[in-house]
Amino acid sequence: MDSLLQKDENLLWHPYTQHKKALPCLAITKAEGVYLIDENGNKYIDAISSWWTNLHGHAHAYIAEKIYEQALRLEHVIFAGCTHPPAVQLAEKLLPLLPGNMGKLFYSDNGSTAVEVGIKMAIQYWRNKNENKRNKILAFRHSYHGDTFGAMSISERSVFTLAFDNYLFDVVFIDTPCQKNIHTLIAEIKKQGPETLCFIYEPLVQGAGGMRMYDAMLMDEVLSEIKNHGIICIADEVMTGFGRTGKLFASHYLQKAPDIICISKGLTGGALPMAATACNNKIYEAFLSDDKEKTFFHGHSYTANPLGCAAALASLDLLEKEACKKNIELISLQNRQFVNELLANKNLTGVKNPRSSGTIMAFELQSGDNIYLSNIRDEMISRSLNEGVLIRPLGNTIYIMPPYCITKEELGKVYLVLKKIIDRFGS
Repeated sequence: MDSLLQKDENLLWHPYTQHKKALPCLAITKAEGVYLIDENGNKYIDAISSWWTNLHGHAHAYIAEKIYEQALRLEHVIFAGCTHPPAVQLAEKLLPLLPGNMGKLFYSDNGSTAVEVGIKMAIQYWRNKNENKRNKILAFRHSYHGDTFGAMSISERSVFTLAFDNYLFDVVFIDTPCQKNIHTLIAEIKKQGPETLCFIYEPLVQGAGGMRMYDAMLMDEVLSEIKNHGIICIADEVMTGFGRTGKLFASHYLQKAPDIICISKGLTGGALPMAATACNNKIYEAFLSDDKEKTFFHGHSYTANPLGCAAALASLDLLEKEACKKNIELISLQNRQFVNELLANKNLTGVKNPRSSGTIMAFELQSGDNIYLSNIRDEMISRSLNEGVLIRPLGNTIYIMPPYCITKEELGKVYLVLKKIIDRFGS
């Protein structure tokens, strides 16, 4: 009989994978807490929270119980013309927690679709108001917002988009703010402002672009100028939401709030696929009309899935517990300590830009090959797996983003593995 890996190789096509050269998959058959467990019983610390989704640990009993209870009542119903308690309860609980004065919640399936919804809301907002002079979208360089066509269009042109570049719509890209470029950025925004309909940004941390981190005070200067021109601000908090940067949302570090916010990944604690796009009432009211052409024509088969809503409600319950808040603080503190240790070690000449933001920690290895397709990436993954830790470098950018239930000792083991990788590749 074929093994699980052999069957997988015969049948499946994995994301972001060149199957001609790919490492063998991990055959994961169960998980508990921070650990993934393969078919041979080997355990791996999930140091990247399974693509940044898992907040409270795998197979969490409380989340599983709430999904089970909901499945016995209602597993799904069309959300066009119907509603149900978990969708309403989640909106009631989530909207007051979001940055800004959000008034409505629109459910979808994943980060890319949450972004698509936000961009479509912004575009149609101006159309519904009969203001057709605004036809530009502003975004940051090095941004990544997803793999659907709208999300690709507003992302940095890169290896992710290369095959599709000729099919993407044009976007005006600007740099993330720093002391050297802030005046140039403000001037560019003033130039583009009258024709710009929206600005989309990953607040304070650009994820797939390399865990690039930037300053909150300078970002507020950018957002202040953006808002002076009436441009709709869309915060992509798909990755940064639900405590990843220390605060519940990265936008909570900013004085200027978004008009639209996109969330997914940690929304259900990593249990089920789900996303949401929230907007303030100014946006929503532009769609209220006797003219049916001003309807927001967008939806998904599994919009507001009751099981996903139940998982999200359970995850929010856990996030509100003092123990979870304390764990986020402890992980953030340990990350800062590890970064300071790297910065203080003058012998680590191959380590570049150690940094952290809450539960996210990252640095580069000066390997001479710093693109996503770096040949050293697979070797770093293999070495970490041999030590019982799962990481997934972005080229030569090493990062961790563990579940909040990780212990001091488990996180210490992750750091030890990273030090071994530094010893091997960092000189």
